Amino acid sequence: MNFQNNKLICLNKLDRSKKGAIDKGILDLVNLINKNPHYYTTSSCSGRIVLISKKSEKKQDTKWLFVTHNKTSFKEASSKLKNLPKEPIWFRFEPMILHIAADSISNAQKIVNTARDLGFKRTGIQSTRKIVIEIASTEIMSTIIAKNGKVLVDDSYLRVLIQEANKKLKRTQNKIKEFLEKIKKFNS
Repeated sequence: MNFQNNKLICLNKLDRSKKGAIDKGILDLVNLINKNPHYYTTSSCSGRIVLISKKSEKKQDTKWLFVTHNKTSFKEASSKLKNLPKEPIWFRFEPMILHIAADSISNAQKIVNTARDLGFKRTGIQSTRKIVIEIASTEIMSTIIAKNGKVLVDDSYLRVLIQEANKKLKRTQNKIKEFLEKIKKFNS
């Protein structure tokens, strides 16, 4: 199959993410990339703050207690720390991640260079059979905050975690806007 057929098939598939839709904060960027004949997106996340319960390291053993793609408050996040399961609860911030298929290595490298210049340091070509780029940042936060049904951190530390995650989310949102502006130049 050629690149344009793969693009058509991918863009017409149902969204199989937990949310079932593209995050609002990255939608304009995804749409712009998908309009370019040399690229299409295969998955995306605009960045998120989450509370998850993990029975094991397997993805299917993870339960989402709270997720937001926007800034959050202490009240909103701490309200999810009631009636906790025995499994460890993790507070995480995950920056934007974007997977893009390209029609050539040279076009893939163009996207990689642009993303790295904007500070998306965890960016590279992931596959060359079907050329796929992963764009991500290193601004990840992950820490255990509850175990055996008990919160391990006090309110002041949870407030600090939320404040730092909100700052990182804002930086991610600004980088998405900058990336959007750079991609607009690809299409002109």
